[in-house]
Amino acid sequence: MNTVRAKPSRRKSDPSTLHSPTPQSPPPAPGDTPGASSRPTRAPAVHRGKVELRVLGTTSTLQEHIRKQAEEDLGIRLRFIVDDSSAVQRAGVMHPESYEIYDQWFHSIDYLWPARALQPIDLARIRRWQEVNSLPRANSLARHKCASAGSVPVDRLYVQADGSLARKASDRISMLPLTHNADSFVYLQDALPPSLAATPESWAWLLAPELAGRVALQADAAIGAIDAALAVEASGLMQFADIGNLTIEEIDALISTLIGFKRRGHFVGFWSTFADAAQLMIANKVVIQSVWSPAAVELQRAGLHFRLASPKEGYRAWFGGMSLSRVAQGRVLDAAYDYLNWWLDGWAGAAMARQGFYISNSERSRGYLDAAEWAYWYDGKPAESELPGPTSKHLIAAGQQRDGGNYVSRMGRIAVWNSVMDEHNYLVRRWNEFKQA
Repeated sequence: MNTVRAKPSRRKSDPSTLHSPTPQSPPPAPGDTPGASSRPTRAPAVHRGKVELRVLGTTSTLQEHIRKQAEEDLGIRLRFIVDDSSAVQRAGVMHPESYEIYDQWFHSIDYLWPARALQPIDLARIRRWQEVNSLPRANSLARHKCASAGSVPVDRLYVQADGSLARKASDRISMLPLTHNADSFVYLQDALPPSLAATPESWAWLLAPELAGRVALQADAAIGAIDAALAVEASGLMQFADIGNLTIEEIDALISTLIGFKRRGHFVGFWSTFADAAQLMIANKVVIQSVWSPAAVELQRAGLHFRLASPKEGYRAWFGGMSLSRVAQGRVLDAAYDYLNWWLDGWAGAAMARQGFYISNSERSRGYLDAAEWAYWYDGKPAESELPGPTSKHLIAAGQQRDGGNYVSRMGRIAVWNSVMDEHNYLVRRWNEFKQA
Protein backbone atom coordinates (compact mmCIF):
# COMPACT_ATOMS: atom_id res chain seq x y z
CA MET A 1 0.00 0.00 0.00
CA ASN A 2 1.30 3.44 -0.92
CA THR A 3 0.88 5.32 2.38
CA VAL A 4 1.34 9.08 2.26
CA ARG A 5 1.53 10.66 5.69
CA ALA A 6 3.98 13.55 5.56
CA LYS A 7 2.35 16.88 6.39
CA PRO A 8 4.50 19.93 5.57
CA SER A 9 3.57 23.28 7.01
CA ARG A 10 0.32 24.72 5.75
CA ARG A 11 -0.03 28.06 4.04
CA LYS A 12 -3.02 28.97 6.18
CA SER A 13 -2.32 29.01 9.90
CA ASP A 14 -5.89 28.21 10.94
CA PRO A 15 -8.42 26.75 8.49
CA SER A 16 -11.29 27.75 10.78
CA THR A 17 -10.44 31.46 10.58
CA LEU A 18 -10.60 33.29 7.25
CA HIS A 19 -9.27 36.84 7.04
CA SER A 20 -9.97 39.50 4.46
CA PRO A 21 -6.85 40.85 2.74
CA THR A 22 -6.77 44.21 1.06
CA PRO A 23 -9.26 44.35 -1.81
CA GLN A 24 -6.47 45.36 -4.20
CA SER A 25 -5.03 41.85 -4.10
CA PRO A 26 -7.80 39.24 -4.38
CA PRO A 27 -6.85 35.54 -4.57
CA PRO A 28 -6.78 33.60 -7.83
CA ALA A 29 -10.20 32.60 -9.10
CA PRO A 30 -11.52 29.14 -8.15
CA GLY A 31 -10.57 27.50 -11.41
CA ASP A 32 -7.02 28.94 -11.14
CA THR A 33 -7.69 30.83 -14.38
CA PRO A 34 -7.95 34.49 -13.39
CA GLY A 35 -8.26 35.60 -16.99
CA ALA A 36 -11.55 33.74 -17.35
CA SER A 37 -14.78 35.15 -15.98
CA SER A 38 -18.50 34.91 -16.38
CA ARG A 39 -20.04 37.72 -18.39
CA PRO A 40 -20.91 40.71 -16.22
CA THR A 41 -24.59 41.59 -16.39
CA ARG A 42 -26.33 44.95 -16.45
CA ALA A 43 -27.12 46.69 -13.20
CA PRO A 44 -30.48 45.90 -11.59
CA ALA A 45 -33.47 48.07 -12.38
CA VAL A 46 -34.47 49.92 -9.21
CA HIS A 47 -35.73 53.33 -10.27
CA ARG A 48 -39.24 52.48 -11.37
CA GLY A 49 -41.68 49.66 -10.76
CA LYS A 50 -40.56 46.38 -9.29
CA VAL A 51 -37.04 45.82 -8.04
CA GLU A 52 -35.02 43.37 -10.10
CA LEU A 53 -32.84 41.01 -8.08
CA ARG A 54 -29.97 39.15 -9.75
CA VAL A 55 -29.10 35.75 -8.28
CA LEU A 56 -25.89 34.00 -9.34
CA GLY A 57 -25.78 30.23 -8.93
CA THR A 58 -26.22 26.77 -10.42
CA THR A 59 -29.15 24.65 -11.54
CA SER A 60 -29.21 22.96 -8.13
CA THR A 61 -31.43 25.75 -6.79
CA LEU A 62 -31.89 28.27 -9.62
CA GLN A 63 -34.88 26.64 -11.25
CA GLU A 64 -37.83 28.16 -13.07
CA HIS A 65 -40.57 26.99 -10.69
CA ILE A 66 -38.58 28.47 -7.80
CA ARG A 67 -38.20 31.79 -9.60
CA LYS A 68 -41.89 32.06 -10.49
CA GLN A 69 -43.09 31.27 -6.98
CA ALA A 70 -40.69 33.73 -5.35
CA GLU A 71 -41.69 36.48 -7.77
CA GLU A 72 -45.35 35.86 -7.03
CA ASP A 73 -44.86 35.80 -3.26
CA LEU A 74 -42.46 38.75 -3.02
CA GLY A 75 -43.66 41.04 -5.81
CA ILE A 76 -40.17 41.47 -7.29
CA ARG A 77 -38.42 40.49 -10.49
CA LEU A 78 -35.82 37.76 -10.26
CA ARG A 79 -33.08 37.21 -12.80
CA PHE A 80 -31.28 33.90 -12.34
CA ILE A 81 -27.71 33.87 -13.69
CA VAL A 82 -26.98 30.17 -14.11
CA ASP A 83 -23.65 28.50 -14.86
CA ASP A 84 -21.57 25.54 -13.71
CA SER A 85 -20.02 25.69 -10.25
CA SER A 86 -16.52 26.77 -11.30
CA ALA A 87 -17.80 29.59 -13.52
CA VAL A 88 -20.17 30.76 -10.78
CA GLN A 89 -17.32 30.88 -8.28
CA ARG A 90 -15.12 32.87 -10.70
CA ALA A 91 -17.90 35.36 -11.35
CA GLY A 92 -18.59 35.55 -7.63
CA VAL A 93 -14.99 36.50 -6.90
CA MET A 94 -14.31 38.76 -9.85
CA HIS A 95 -17.65 40.46 -10.58
CA PRO A 96 -19.61 41.21 -7.40
CA GLU A 97 -21.19 44.09 -9.33
CA SER A 98 -22.97 41.54 -11.56
CA TYR A 99 -25.19 40.03 -8.85
CA GLU A 100 -26.91 40.84 -5.57
CA ILE A 101 -27.18 37.30 -4.23
CA TYR A 102 -24.56 34.58 -4.50
CA ASP A 103 -26.24 31.15 -4.26
CA GLN A 104 -23.64 28.42 -3.83
CA TRP A 105 -21.88 26.24 -1.27
CA PHE A 106 -20.14 27.06 1.98
CA HIS A 107 -16.74 25.86 0.84
CA SER A 108 -16.76 28.54 -1.87
CA ILE A 109 -16.81 31.21 0.85
CA ASP A 110 -13.08 30.48 1.02
CA TYR A 111 -12.80 32.16 -2.40
CA LEU A 112 -15.21 35.06 -2.03
CA TRP A 113 -14.64 36.28 1.50
CA PRO A 114 -10.89 37.00 1.19
CA ALA A 115 -11.65 38.78 -2.11
CA ARG A 116 -14.12 41.06 -0.28
CA ALA A 117 -16.79 40.22 -2.82
CA LEU A 118 -19.45 39.88 -0.12
CA GLN A 119 -20.97 41.90 2.69
CA PRO A 120 -21.98 40.40 6.04
CA ILE A 121 -25.58 39.29 6.54
CA ASP A 122 -27.20 41.02 9.51
CA LEU A 123 -28.93 38.32 11.58
CA ALA A 124 -31.34 40.89 12.97
CA ARG A 125 -32.89 40.91 9.49
CA ILE A 126 -33.25 37.10 9.24
CA ARG A 127 -36.63 36.40 10.84
CA ARG A 128 -36.28 32.65 11.30
CA TRP A 129 -32.59 32.40 12.20
CA GLN A 130 -33.36 30.66 15.48
CA GLU A 131 -35.11 27.87 13.52
CA VAL A 132 -31.90 26.94 11.65
CA ASN A 133 -30.70 23.63 13.04
CA SER A 134 -27.42 22.83 14.77
CA LEU A 135 -25.64 21.24 11.80
CA PRO A 136 -24.39 24.51 10.20
CA ARG A 137 -24.34 26.41 13.50
CA ALA A 138 -22.39 23.90 15.63
CA ASN A 139 -21.39 21.00 13.32
CA SER A 140 -23.52 18.67 15.42
CA LEU A 141 -26.75 16.80 14.93
CA ALA A 142 -28.91 15.18 17.61
CA ARG A 143 -26.07 15.62 20.13
CA HIS A 144 -23.71 13.87 17.70
CA LYS A 145 -20.59 15.76 16.58
CA CYS A 146 -20.13 15.59 12.81
CA ALA A 147 -16.98 15.15 10.73
CA SER A 148 -14.31 17.83 11.01
CA ALA A 149 -12.62 17.01 7.67
CA GLY A 150 -13.09 19.45 4.81
CA SER A 151 -14.60 22.94 4.84
CA VAL A 152 -16.87 22.67 7.88
CA PRO A 153 -19.67 25.26 7.50
CA VAL A 154 -19.54 26.67 11.05
CA ASP A 155 -15.81 27.41 10.72
CA ARG A 156 -16.59 30.04 8.07
CA LEU A 157 -20.07 31.08 9.24
CA TYR A 158 -19.77 33.94 11.75
CA VAL A 159 -18.19 37.31 10.95
CA GLN A 160 -15.84 38.40 13.74
CA ALA A 161 -15.12 41.94 14.89
CA ASP A 162 -11.92 42.06 12.80
CA GLY A 163 -13.73 40.92 9.65
CA SER A 164 -12.45 37.36 9.77
CA LEU A 165 -14.69 34.27 9.79
CA ALA A 166 -14.82 31.72 12.59
CA ARG A 167 -17.21 29.52 14.55
CA LYS A 168 -17.52 31.95 17.48
CA ALA A 169 -21.12 33.21 17.32
CA SER A 170 -21.76 36.83 16.38
CA ASP A 171 -24.65 38.88 15.01
CA ARG A 172 -23.37 38.71 11.40
CA ILE A 173 -22.77 35.75 9.08
CA SER A 174 -21.06 35.20 5.74
CA MET A 175 -23.73 32.97 4.19
CA LEU A 176 -27.26 31.99 5.19
CA PRO A 177 -27.27 28.17 5.55
CA LEU A 178 -30.09 26.64 3.52
CA THR A 179 -29.96 23.50 1.38
CA HIS A 180 -27.70 20.57 2.18
CA ASN A 181 -27.27 16.87 1.56
CA ALA A 182 -25.07 13.82 1.93
CA ASP A 183 -23.69 12.80 -1.49
CA SER A 184 -22.12 9.58 -2.65
CA PHE A 185 -22.39 7.67 -5.93
CA VAL A 186 -25.10 6.03 -7.97
CA TYR A 187 -25.01 2.69 -9.75
CA LEU A 188 -27.27 0.63 -11.99
CA GLN A 189 -28.30 -2.37 -9.96
CA ASP A 190 -28.76 -4.66 -12.96
CA ALA A 191 -25.18 -3.95 -14.09
CA LEU A 192 -23.49 -4.54 -10.76
CA PRO A 193 -21.25 -7.65 -10.83
CA PRO A 194 -22.10 -10.36 -8.25
CA SER A 195 -18.63 -9.93 -6.74
CA LEU A 196 -19.56 -6.38 -5.70
CA ALA A 197 -23.23 -6.98 -4.96
CA ALA A 198 -22.20 -9.44 -2.24
CA THR A 199 -20.16 -6.76 -0.39
CA PRO A 200 -21.14 -3.58 1.52
CA GLU A 201 -21.37 -0.45 -0.62
CA SER A 202 -18.01 1.31 -0.69
CA TRP A 203 -16.33 4.24 -2.39
CA ALA A 204 -13.85 1.63 -3.60
CA TRP A 205 -16.45 0.53 -6.15
CA LEU A 206 -15.56 3.61 -8.25
CA LEU A 207 -12.19 1.93 -8.90
CA ALA A 208 -13.39 -1.68 -9.11
CA PRO A 209 -11.77 -3.37 -12.14
CA GLU A 210 -15.07 -5.12 -12.88
CA LEU A 211 -16.55 -1.72 -13.81
CA ALA A 212 -13.63 -0.40 -15.86
CA GLY A 213 -14.66 1.75 -18.81
CA ARG A 214 -18.06 2.58 -17.31
CA VAL A 215 -17.17 5.05 -14.53
CA ALA A 216 -17.60 8.85 -14.40
CA LEU A 217 -16.55 11.51 -11.88
CA GLN A 218 -17.55 15.08 -11.05
CA ALA A 219 -15.46 17.56 -13.02
CA ASP A 220 -14.92 20.21 -10.31
CA ALA A 221 -11.62 19.56 -8.52
CA ALA A 222 -13.03 20.76 -5.18
CA ILE A 223 -15.60 17.94 -5.30
CA GLY A 224 -14.40 15.33 -7.78
CA ALA A 225 -10.95 15.05 -6.22
CA ILE A 226 -12.49 14.30 -2.82
CA ASP A 227 -14.68 11.58 -4.34
CA ALA A 228 -11.60 10.15 -6.02
CA ALA A 229 -9.57 10.35 -2.80
CA LEU A 230 -12.33 8.52 -0.92
CA ALA A 231 -12.25 5.81 -3.59
CA VAL A 232 -8.45 5.52 -3.57
CA GLU A 233 -8.32 5.31 0.23
CA ALA A 234 -11.20 2.82 0.42
CA SER A 235 -9.38 0.66 -2.15
CA GLY A 236 -6.31 0.53 0.09
CA LEU A 237 -4.10 2.28 -2.47
CA MET A 238 -3.29 5.30 -0.28
CA GLN A 239 -3.97 6.67 3.16
CA PHE A 240 -4.39 10.41 3.73
CA ALA A 241 -3.63 12.29 6.92
CA ASP A 242 -6.54 14.70 6.27
CA ILE A 243 -8.69 13.76 3.30
CA GLY A 244 -10.26 17.22 3.28
CA ASN A 245 -6.93 19.04 3.03
CA LEU A 246 -4.33 17.16 0.99
CA THR A 247 -0.68 18.13 0.89
CA ILE A 248 1.23 18.64 -2.37
CA GLU A 249 2.81 15.20 -1.94
CA GLU A 250 -0.59 13.62 -1.40
CA ILE A 251 -2.06 15.41 -4.41
CA ASP A 252 0.80 14.21 -6.60
CA ALA A 253 0.39 10.62 -5.43
CA LEU A 254 -3.40 10.76 -5.88
CA ILE A 255 -3.22 12.19 -9.40
CA SER A 256 -0.51 9.71 -10.40
CA THR A 257 -2.77 6.88 -9.26
CA LEU A 258 -5.81 8.29 -11.09
CA ILE A 259 -3.87 8.88 -14.32
CA GLY A 260 -2.84 5.25 -14.24
CA PHE A 261 -6.50 4.22 -14.06
CA LYS A 262 -7.49 6.67 -16.81
CA ARG A 263 -4.81 5.46 -19.20
CA ARG A 264 -6.12 1.94 -18.71
CA GLY A 265 -9.52 3.17 -19.85
CA HIS A 266 -11.19 3.02 -16.45
CA PHE A 267 -12.94 6.44 -16.58
CA VAL A 268 -15.29 7.26 -19.42
CA GLY A 269 -16.07 10.87 -18.60
CA PHE A 270 -16.63 13.80 -16.25
CA TRP A 271 -19.78 15.79 -15.56
CA SER A 272 -20.34 19.40 -14.46
CA THR A 273 -24.12 19.55 -13.88
CA PHE A 274 -26.60 17.04 -12.54
CA ALA A 275 -28.25 16.98 -15.97
CA ASP A 276 -24.92 15.91 -17.51
CA ALA A 277 -24.57 13.18 -14.90
CA ALA A 278 -28.06 11.87 -15.54
CA GLN A 279 -27.54 11.84 -19.29
CA LEU A 280 -24.35 9.78 -19.01
CA MET A 281 -26.33 7.05 -17.28
CA ILE A 282 -29.49 7.36 -19.37
CA ALA A 283 -27.36 7.04 -22.53
CA ASN A 284 -25.87 3.84 -21.07
CA LYS A 285 -22.34 5.26 -21.10
CA VAL A 286 -21.72 4.62 -17.41
CA VAL A 287 -23.01 2.22 -14.79
CA ILE A 288 -21.49 3.93 -11.74
CA GLN A 289 -20.56 7.54 -10.99
CA SER A 290 -20.45 10.16 -8.27
CA VAL A 291 -23.75 12.02 -8.24
CA TRP A 292 -25.94 14.81 -6.88
CA SER A 293 -29.51 14.07 -5.80
CA PRO A 294 -31.31 16.01 -8.58
CA ALA A 295 -29.71 13.62 -11.09
CA ALA A 296 -31.56 10.80 -9.34
CA VAL A 297 -34.81 12.61 -10.12
CA GLU A 298 -33.92 12.47 -13.82
CA LEU A 299 -32.93 8.79 -13.56
CA GLN A 300 -36.23 8.07 -11.85
CA ARG A 301 -38.13 9.77 -14.66
CA ALA A 302 -36.18 7.72 -17.20
CA GLY A 303 -37.24 4.50 -15.50
CA LEU A 304 -33.73 3.28 -14.65
CA HIS A 305 -33.23 0.68 -11.94
CA PHE A 306 -30.59 2.40 -9.83
CA ARG A 307 -29.47 2.90 -6.27
CA LEU A 308 -27.85 5.81 -4.45
CA ALA A 309 -25.11 4.24 -2.38
CA SER A 310 -24.72 4.53 1.38
CA PRO A 311 -20.94 3.88 1.54
CA LYS A 312 -19.59 2.16 4.61
CA GLU A 313 -16.89 4.86 4.81
CA GLY A 314 -19.49 7.65 5.06
CA TYR A 315 -20.76 10.41 2.78
CA ARG A 316 -19.21 13.49 1.23
CA ALA A 317 -21.47 16.27 2.51
CA TRP A 318 -22.17 19.80 1.39
CA PHE A 319 -24.05 22.79 2.72
CA GLY A 320 -25.43 25.42 0.39
CA GLY A 321 -26.64 28.89 1.13
CA MET A 322 -26.87 32.49 -0.01
CA SER A 323 -24.62 35.50 0.46
CA LEU A 324 -24.96 39.18 -0.33
CA SER A 325 -22.80 41.00 -2.85
CA ARG A 326 -20.75 43.82 -1.37
CA VAL A 327 -22.40 46.26 -3.84
CA ALA A 328 -26.03 45.51 -2.91
CA GLN A 329 -27.68 48.51 -1.25
CA GLY A 330 -30.93 50.41 -0.90
CA ARG A 331 -34.11 48.90 -2.28
CA VAL A 332 -32.20 46.06 -3.92
CA LEU A 333 -30.59 45.09 -0.61
CA ASP A 334 -34.02 45.14 1.04
CA ALA A 335 -35.32 42.84 -1.70
CA ALA A 336 -32.32 40.56 -1.22
CA TYR A 337 -33.14 40.18 2.48
CA ASP A 338 -36.76 39.45 1.55
CA TYR A 339 -35.57 36.70 -0.78
CA LEU A 340 -33.29 35.18 1.87
CA ASN A 341 -36.16 35.17 4.36
CA TRP A 342 -38.50 33.65 1.77
CA TRP A 343 -36.23 30.62 1.55
CA LEU A 344 -36.84 29.94 5.24
CA ASP A 345 -40.62 30.36 5.04
CA GLY A 346 -41.37 26.74 4.08
CA TRP A 347 -42.38 26.53 0.42
CA ALA A 348 -38.83 26.51 -0.94
CA GLY A 349 -37.73 23.89 1.59
CA ALA A 350 -40.55 21.60 0.48
CA ALA A 351 -39.60 22.11 -3.17
CA MET A 352 -36.00 21.19 -2.36
CA ALA A 353 -37.12 18.07 -0.47
CA ARG A 354 -38.83 16.77 -3.60
CA GLN A 355 -35.46 16.71 -5.37
CA GLY A 356 -33.67 15.07 -2.44
CA PHE A 357 -32.21 18.13 -0.67
CA TYR A 358 -32.70 19.06 2.97
CA ILE A 359 -33.39 22.58 4.28
CA SER A 360 -31.82 24.06 7.41
CA ASN A 361 -35.17 24.72 9.16
CA SER A 362 -36.99 21.61 8.02
CA GLU A 363 -39.92 21.85 10.45
CA ARG A 364 -41.08 25.01 8.69
CA SER A 365 -41.29 23.18 5.34
CA ARG A 366 -43.13 20.25 6.93
CA GLY A 367 -46.38 22.17 6.55
CA TYR A 368 -45.86 22.26 2.77
CA LEU A 369 -45.33 18.49 2.47
CA ASP A 370 -48.01 15.91 3.07
CA ALA A 371 -47.40 13.25 5.71
CA ALA A 372 -46.30 10.64 3.17
CA GLU A 373 -43.75 13.02 1.62
CA TRP A 374 -42.25 13.92 4.99
CA ALA A 375 -42.07 10.26 6.00
CA TYR A 376 -40.22 9.41 2.77
CA TRP A 377 -37.80 12.31 2.41
CA TYR A 378 -36.97 13.06 6.06
CA ASP A 379 -37.88 9.92 8.03
CA GLY A 380 -36.51 7.47 5.46
CA LYS A 381 -39.69 5.37 5.47
CA PRO A 382 -41.18 3.54 2.46
CA ALA A 383 -43.52 5.73 0.43
CA GLU A 384 -47.10 5.06 1.48
CA SER A 385 -48.34 6.22 -1.91
CA GLU A 386 -47.04 7.64 -5.16
CA LEU A 387 -45.21 10.90 -4.44
CA PRO A 388 -44.67 13.98 -6.62
CA GLY A 389 -41.39 15.41 -7.82
CA PRO A 390 -40.36 19.09 -7.91
CA THR A 391 -42.49 19.82 -10.98
CA SER A 392 -44.28 16.55 -11.67
CA LYS A 393 -47.16 14.67 -10.06
CA HIS A 394 -45.46 11.30 -10.28
CA LEU A 395 -41.87 10.61 -9.19
CA ILE A 396 -41.63 8.15 -6.28
CA ALA A 397 -43.50 4.86 -6.57
CA ALA A 398 -45.47 3.52 -3.62
CA GLY A 399 -43.28 1.25 -1.49
CA GLN A 400 -40.00 2.84 -2.57
CA GLN A 401 -37.59 3.81 0.23
CA ARG A 402 -34.94 6.51 0.28
CA ASP A 403 -31.44 5.06 0.28
CA GLY A 404 -29.48 5.69 3.47
CA GLY A 405 -32.35 6.09 5.92
CA ASN A 406 -33.62 9.14 7.76
CA TYR A 407 -32.14 12.62 8.04
CA VAL A 408 -29.99 11.96 11.09
CA SER A 409 -28.77 8.61 9.73
CA ARG A 410 -27.62 10.23 6.49
CA MET A 411 -26.28 13.59 7.69
CA GLY A 412 -24.81 11.96 10.80
CA ARG A 413 -22.51 9.77 8.67
CA ILE A 414 -20.33 12.43 7.06
CA ALA A 415 -16.81 11.35 6.15
CA VAL A 416 -15.78 14.74 4.76
CA TRP A 417 -17.31 18.07 3.77
CA ASN A 418 -16.77 19.60 0.35
CA SER A 419 -13.51 21.46 0.65
CA VAL A 420 -11.26 24.21 -0.62
CA MET A 421 -7.85 22.88 0.34
CA ASP A 422 -4.80 24.93 1.26
CA GLU A 423 -3.20 23.71 -1.97
CA HIS A 424 -6.36 24.22 -4.03
CA ASN A 425 -4.72 25.92 -7.01
CA TYR A 426 -2.14 23.17 -7.25
CA LEU A 427 -4.89 20.57 -6.99
CA VAL A 428 -6.81 22.24 -9.83
CA ARG A 429 -3.75 22.14 -12.12
CA ARG A 430 -3.03 18.51 -11.34
CA TRP A 431 -6.73 17.56 -11.60
CA ASN A 432 -6.86 19.11 -15.07
CA GLU A 433 -3.81 17.06 -16.03
CA PHE A 434 -5.68 13.96 -14.91
CA LYS A 435 -8.78 14.86 -16.92
CA GLN A 436 -6.67 15.49 -20.03
CA ALA A 437 -4.43 12.41 -19.69
